[in-house]
Amino acid sequence: MKKNVWIAMMAAMATAAMAGCSANSKDATTAAATTAATTAAAESSKEEAQTTAAAAEETSKEAASELDPDCKLAKVLKSGKLVVGTSPDFAPMEFKDVSSGKTEYAGSDMELAKYIAEKMGLELEIKPMEFSAIQQAVASGTIDAGISGFAYTEERAENYGTSALYNIKTEDEGHTCLVLKDNADKYKTAEDFSGKKVLAQNASLQQSLVNAQLPKDVNFQPVTTITDGVMMLISGKADALAVSWDNGEMLKKAYPEIAMTEFKFESEREGNIILMKKGEDELISAVNEVLDEVNESGIYAQWTEEAKALAEKLGLSNN
Repeated sequence: MKKNVWIAMMAAMATAAMAGCSANSKDATTAAATTAATTAAAESSKEEAQTTAAAAEETSKEAASELDPDCKLAKVLKSGKLVVGTSPDFAPMEFKDVSSGKTEYAGSDMELAKYIAEKMGLELEIKPMEFSAIQQAVASGTIDAGISGFAYTEERAENYGTSALYNIKTEDEGHTCLVLKDNADKYKTAEDFSGKKVLAQNASLQQSLVNAQLPKDVNFQPVTTITDGVMMLISGKADALAVSWDNGEMLKKAYPEIAMTEFKFESEREGNIILMKKGEDELISAVNEVLDEVNESGIYAQWTEEAKALAEKLGLSNN
């Protein structure tokens, strides 16, 4: 995609959004004057919203016209929808919120997905699925992107289109194992897991880390969801569950029977990526432009804190 077209698209959307904000402020002042003005302001606000949506749609069409019609970005812009796959069992990044009586998908990654769709002038459609199925859906083109706490690995970079890193970790974070709290002191090194039954979510980075860094006599078993692994751990059907640091922090608060070990896996390039189909460089570039803004602003950290608070409030019982 021609970069100037994409920039023009973003600029037009920003201009329309600012116009809407200005109109809302003016509407509030007018509403304070008379009831009639309030009605007029409401109608004006509605018109502004319609104008903003129309502007975004028009700029999307303009951008799409500059692209190869067979490329993923052109198809996405033409459809007006960004379809994202996620496995909502990985708080605080993605989890279910049923507090309103209907299933909604919450978490820092879900806020990121909304933000990307909004910046691209698209409607967001979330498709929940098993973690391992997301990669297959990306490869087949069933979904446009996978946003589900994916860590960077060389294997993923070889097989999929990968975005720039976001949610970049500090040296104190990474990946560890959850065990029963009474056994936490027993696991300080990789050798301490020798002969133990260790779980990890299927097709996850943690699965690769277990296979690469724990003793060969470890009895490894993949699980479909993190919640399945926690239940097996608590019931005594497994000795440990490999998790990311953030996820482990959330789970130990929700389940007082478990704790994080002192042991930490060695891993490089700590952070997360968005998966897209290999070779769809236009879509990857468009997503990366939004990620650059997210990383520069630091807003993902805010989304994470908000998601942690919500997940704790929900008790993670809805995952």
